[in-house]
Amino acid sequence: MAGEKKAFVLRIQPETLKELEGWAQEEFRSVNGQIEYLLNDALRKRKKRTKDVADNEPEPPADT
Repeated sequence: MAGEKKAFVLRIQPETLKELEGWAQEEFRSVNGQIEYLLNDALRKRKKRTKDVADNEPEPPADT
């Protein structure tokens, strides 16, 4: 279903969590919202890079 979210446990270093809490607060997000934002941004960039690499690959020679 669209919009349904799945919960899971995340193990994280205390120092990393503290940094995320500060960053989330600066951007008016919850820590969960900040993590989700960062993951979605990373996935979007990865998809773009993959597409760019595929677009820049040379075309295979045509059979004649």
